[in-house]
Amino acid sequence: MVYDVNLQEQHASNLFDLRGVVAVVTGGGSGIGLMIGSTLLTNGATVYIIGPGQSNLDRIARIYNEAAEKIPGGGRMIGLEGDISLKSEAKRLAEEIGSREPYVTVLFNNAGIMAGNFVPPTIPSSSAYVSAFFDAIKQEDFNNVLNTNSVSAYWMTFAFLPLLEKWKNSTEQVTKKFVPQVIMTSSMNGWTKDSATSGWSYPYLFSKSAIGHATSTLAHELLPLGIRVNGIAPGLFATEVCSRTVTGGTLEFTKRVLDDSFRFVQQSRGLCPPSR
Repeated sequence: MVYDVNLQEQHASNLFDLRGVVAVVTGGGSGIGLMIGSTLLTNGATVYIIGPGQSNLDRIARIYNEAAEKIPGGGRMIGLEGDISLKSEAKRLAEEIGSREPYVTVLFNNAGIMAGNFVPPTIPSSSAYVSAFFDAIKQEDFNNVLNTNSVSAYWMTFAFLPLLEKWKNSTEQVTKKFVPQVIMTSSMNGWTKDSATSGWSYPYLFSKSAIGHATSTLAHELLPLGIRVNGIAPGLFATEVCSRTVTGGTLEFTKRVLDDSFRFVQQSRGLCPPSR
């Protein structure tokens, strides 16, 4: 029996060819967001990185675009300043990108900040705990972390739904390759119990727990639209935020972080199949 076999679709050059893809990455000017954006750029995507400071984003985009020009099939990177913690800014950013692009393929709700860090109490007493966990934490720090890390993902997801749906409904051939999707960046700190692994920041812990739950609820909510929602939960990672967490830490502290990371990976296996 003779089969008509076409292996071209399985070739690496086709599997990772992102030409025509339009990606939006919040927190795309540094850390994990920039790693995501630069990888997409390398493989041909148009990438919008969103963050604070237009001049800094322009500088980053220029550096990476110059590097991408040396790669066959490289994409392009565009920086857009925006405060994603605000509903009005999510709407403005969606309108701005919608005026430039016919659709969006993927939205990365990745932005994250850390604040409201406490100094661990050395005495097991209620007064010491109130001093460390309550008195020393500013309400504005708590609100800012939650709004930036968690609430923003809600505003951005629904503001960009029409552009994601346009990718799904497009008749262009490239749009048949991927379903529109939202990727949420949580953290192992959304599940781990040791606050040391978050740099002793309960605002950060709470915000990443919220993203973990929001991933599953949004995946369920958007199912009728055919828009996929998935999440990642990085452990200790070489970013600016992590460097502030571990700088000056003891060997014992580093061991606690790594041990908690390993336990999280072991416990998470099989929770969500990659094909979802």
